[in-house]
Amino acid sequence: MPSHVLIPFDGTPQSEAALTFAVEEWPDAAVTLLYVVDPVTAGFGQRALPGSSETWYENARETARGHFEDARALAGRPVRTRLEVGSPTRVIVDVASEDAFDHVVLGSHGRDGVSRILLGSVAEGVARRSPVPVTVVR
Repeated sequence: MPSHVLIPFDGTPQSEAALTFAVEEWPDAAVTLLYVVDPVTAGFGQRALPGSSETWYENARETARGHFEDARALAGRPVRTRLEVGSPTRVIVDVASEDAFDHVVLGSHGRDGVSRILLGSVAEGVARRSPVPVTVVR
């Protein structure tokens, strides 16, 4: 039974399902929500204009705060939060490696075929590389 669960959380229904699953499955486990700010989503214009990257990052932080508030209400109990910047798969695996997490629970969009090949799969990448067990919720 896990004692500390890491849940990548981006406010999507899939991440909400992962949170709901974890708090129901392991009611006594500590939960940490991880929001990953992906700089790739900033686009060229954001990186090229002076001062725009700071504005973009602050907007991303505000978005994360809102998602964390919603998640706390959904969980119905205290949860820890963490905000990181980078490639989502890499960041999730790195965070799972460095802290005292013993399980990762994440939602999957359930893509298959061409869309999965083109878009990649964060859930699959985490499941393949994670140093701790991973539960993927669909």
